[in-house]
Amino acid sequence: MQATPVPESCDLPPRLARGLRVLVEPAAPAVSFTVLPEPESVTEARHFAVSRLDGWGCGALTDDVALVISELVTNALRHSGGPSVHGPHVPQIPRQGGRDTAGTIRSAVHGAGDPLGSAPAAIRLRMLYEAPWLLCGIMDASPAAPRRKEPDYIAETGRGLHLVDSFSIRWGWCGLPQGKVVWALFRTS
Repeated sequence: MQATPVPESCDLPPRLARGLRVLVEPAAPAVSFTVLPEPESVTEARHFAVSRLDGWGCGALTDDVALVISELVTNALRHSGGPSVHGPHVPQIPRQGGRDTAGTIRSAVHGAGDPLGSAPAAIRLRMLYEAPWLLCGIMDASPAAPRRKEPDYIAETGRGLHLVDSFSIRWGWCGLPQGKVVWALFRTS
Protein backbone atom coordinates (compact mmCIF):
# COMPACT_ATOMS: atom_id res chain seq x y z
CA MET A 1 0.00 0.00 0.00
CA GLN A 2 1.49 3.34 -1.08
CA ALA A 3 1.86 6.06 1.60
CA THR A 4 2.17 9.70 0.59
CA PRO A 5 3.74 12.34 2.86
CA VAL A 6 1.31 15.10 3.82
CA PRO A 7 2.71 18.56 2.95
CA GLU A 8 3.54 20.77 5.94
CA SER A 9 0.88 23.33 6.81
CA CYS A 10 1.76 26.80 5.60
CA ASP A 11 -0.04 30.02 4.74
CA LEU A 12 -2.50 29.44 7.58
CA PRO A 13 -5.09 32.07 8.49
CA PRO A 14 -3.58 34.43 11.10
CA ARG A 15 -5.84 33.32 13.97
CA LEU A 16 -5.03 29.64 13.36
CA ALA A 17 -1.30 30.36 13.04
CA ARG A 18 -1.43 32.24 16.37
CA GLY A 19 -3.38 29.36 17.94
CA LEU A 20 -0.73 26.87 16.83
CA ARG A 21 2.04 29.05 18.30
CA VAL A 22 0.15 29.15 21.60
CA LEU A 23 -0.61 25.42 21.45
CA VAL A 24 3.06 24.40 21.30
CA GLU A 25 4.30 26.94 23.86
CA PRO A 26 4.95 25.08 27.15
CA ALA A 27 3.82 28.01 29.34
CA ALA A 28 0.68 28.66 27.28
CA PRO A 29 -2.87 28.30 28.62
CA ALA A 30 -3.33 25.03 26.70
CA VAL A 31 -3.99 21.87 28.70
CA SER A 32 -1.50 19.06 28.32
CA PHE A 33 -1.28 15.30 28.73
CA THR A 34 1.90 13.22 28.52
CA VAL A 35 1.44 10.11 26.39
CA LEU A 36 3.52 7.19 27.59
CA PRO A 37 4.84 4.65 25.05
CA GLU A 38 2.25 1.99 25.86
CA PRO A 39 -1.02 0.98 24.17
CA GLU A 40 -3.15 2.01 27.17
CA SER A 41 -2.05 5.61 26.60
CA VAL A 42 -4.45 5.94 23.67
CA THR A 43 -7.42 5.31 25.98
CA GLU A 44 -5.96 7.56 28.69
CA ALA A 45 -5.45 10.42 26.21
CA ARG A 46 -8.99 9.99 24.91
CA HIS A 47 -10.39 10.09 28.48
CA PHE A 48 -8.31 13.18 29.26
CA ALA A 49 -9.68 14.95 26.16
CA VAL A 50 -13.28 14.01 26.97
CA SER A 51 -12.92 15.28 30.54
CA ARG A 52 -11.56 18.60 29.25
CA LEU A 53 -14.42 18.90 26.75
CA ASP A 54 -16.95 18.31 29.54
CA GLY A 55 -15.23 20.95 31.67
CA TRP A 56 -15.43 23.47 28.82
CA GLY A 57 -19.08 22.67 28.07
CA CYS A 58 -18.18 21.21 24.66
CA GLY A 59 -19.85 17.82 25.07
CA ALA A 60 -21.28 17.97 21.54
CA LEU A 61 -17.72 17.49 20.18
CA THR A 62 -16.95 14.43 22.32
CA ASP A 63 -17.32 11.71 19.68
CA ASP A 64 -15.43 13.55 16.93
CA VAL A 65 -12.59 14.75 19.18
CA ALA A 66 -12.24 11.37 20.90
CA LEU A 67 -11.91 9.60 17.55
CA VAL A 68 -9.39 12.11 16.18
CA ILE A 69 -7.31 12.07 19.39
CA SER A 70 -7.26 8.26 19.30
CA GLU A 71 -6.03 8.24 15.71
CA LEU A 72 -3.37 10.92 16.21
CA VAL A 73 -2.01 9.38 19.43
CA THR A 74 -1.93 5.94 17.80
CA ASN A 75 -0.02 7.37 14.82
CA ALA A 76 2.49 9.11 17.11
CA LEU A 77 3.06 5.92 19.09
CA ARG A 78 3.48 3.79 15.96
CA HIS A 79 5.40 6.08 13.65
CA SER A 80 7.28 8.79 15.50
CA GLY A 81 10.23 6.53 16.28
CA GLY A 82 12.89 7.05 18.88
CA PRO A 83 15.29 5.04 20.95
CA SER A 84 14.03 1.79 22.37
CA VAL A 85 14.14 1.26 26.09
CA HIS A 86 16.42 -1.67 26.87
CA GLY A 87 18.79 -2.74 29.59
CA PRO A 88 18.93 -1.84 33.27
CA HIS A 89 18.01 1.84 32.87
CA VAL A 90 14.32 2.49 33.42
CA PRO A 91 13.30 6.03 32.52
CA GLN A 92 10.78 7.67 34.83
CA ILE A 93 8.27 9.75 32.92
CA PRO A 94 6.10 12.30 34.72
CA ARG A 95 2.46 11.97 33.78
CA GLN A 96 0.03 14.88 33.83
CA GLY A 97 -3.68 15.16 33.18
CA GLY A 98 -6.71 12.97 33.63
CA ARG A 99 -7.11 11.65 37.18
CA ASP A 100 -3.36 11.86 37.77
CA THR A 101 -2.98 15.63 38.12
CA ALA A 102 -0.48 15.31 40.98
CA GLY A 103 2.18 14.29 38.44
CA THR A 104 2.93 10.80 39.71
CA ILE A 105 5.82 8.86 38.16
CA ARG A 106 5.38 5.72 36.06
CA SER A 107 7.92 3.42 34.53
CA ALA A 108 8.08 2.84 30.80
CA VAL A 109 9.86 -0.42 30.03
CA HIS A 110 9.19 -2.44 26.92
CA GLY A 111 10.54 -5.73 25.69
CA ALA A 112 11.83 -6.41 22.21
CA GLY A 113 8.44 -7.83 21.16
CA ASP A 114 6.56 -4.64 22.05
CA PRO A 115 5.36 -2.89 18.89
CA LEU A 116 5.61 0.43 20.73
CA GLY A 117 9.12 -0.21 22.04
CA SER A 118 10.58 2.30 19.63
CA ALA A 119 8.04 5.00 20.50
CA PRO A 120 9.65 8.04 22.07
CA ALA A 121 8.77 9.02 25.61
CA ALA A 122 8.16 12.64 24.61
CA ILE A 123 4.68 12.60 23.10
CA ARG A 124 2.27 15.28 24.32
CA LEU A 125 -1.40 15.88 23.72
CA ARG A 126 -2.17 19.61 23.90
CA MET A 127 -5.62 21.21 23.74
CA LEU A 128 -6.51 24.89 23.43
CA TYR A 129 -10.09 26.16 23.61
CA GLU A 130 -11.06 29.67 22.54
CA ALA A 131 -14.79 29.69 21.80
CA PRO A 132 -15.95 28.70 19.29
CA TRP A 133 -12.68 26.95 18.32
CA LEU A 134 -10.96 23.90 19.78
CA LEU A 135 -7.42 23.16 18.64
CA CYS A 136 -5.87 19.78 19.50
CA GLY A 137 -2.28 18.81 18.81
CA ILE A 138 -0.02 15.82 19.26
CA MET A 139 3.62 16.79 19.66
CA ASP A 140 6.35 14.21 19.12
CA ALA A 141 10.11 14.15 18.59
CA SER A 142 10.08 12.96 14.98
CA PRO A 143 10.55 15.52 12.19
CA ALA A 144 9.01 13.09 9.65
CA ALA A 145 5.80 14.16 7.92
CA PRO A 146 2.63 12.17 8.54
CA ARG A 147 1.99 9.78 5.66
CA ARG A 148 -1.48 9.21 4.27
CA LYS A 149 -2.14 5.76 2.81
CA GLU A 150 -4.60 4.94 0.10
CA PRO A 151 -7.48 3.08 1.75
CA ASP A 152 -7.22 -0.68 1.60
CA TYR A 153 -10.58 -2.17 2.39
CA ILE A 154 -9.05 -5.38 3.70
CA ALA A 155 -6.19 -3.96 5.81
CA GLU A 156 -6.71 -3.34 9.53
CA THR A 157 -4.68 -0.10 9.47
CA GLY A 158 -4.13 2.87 7.20
CA ARG A 159 -7.36 4.83 7.60
CA GLY A 160 -6.37 7.11 10.49
CA LEU A 161 -5.56 10.32 8.65
CA HIS A 162 -8.63 9.89 6.45
CA LEU A 163 -10.73 9.79 9.64
CA VAL A 164 -8.94 12.86 11.03
CA ASP A 165 -9.72 14.68 7.78
CA SER A 166 -13.38 13.62 7.92
CA PHE A 167 -14.08 14.50 11.57
CA SER A 168 -12.21 17.79 11.97
CA ILE A 169 -12.76 21.17 10.32
CA ARG A 170 -9.12 21.27 9.26
CA TRP A 171 -5.93 19.45 10.17
CA GLY A 172 -2.26 19.54 9.33
CA TRP A 173 1.21 19.45 10.80
CA CYS A 174 4.04 21.85 11.49
CA GLY A 175 7.70 21.21 12.14
CA LEU A 176 9.10 22.20 15.53
CA PRO A 177 12.74 22.70 16.56
CA GLN A 178 12.66 19.20 18.11
CA GLY A 179 10.00 17.29 16.19
CA LYS A 180 6.55 18.22 14.97
CA VAL A 181 2.96 18.84 15.98
CA VAL A 182 0.06 17.21 14.16
CA TRP A 183 -3.03 19.29 14.83
CA ALA A 184 -6.78 19.20 14.26
CA LEU A 185 -9.26 22.06 14.48
CA PHE A 186 -12.89 21.75 15.62
CA ARG A 187 -15.74 24.27 15.88
CA THR A 188 -18.20 24.13 18.77
CA SER A 189 -21.09 25.93 17.09
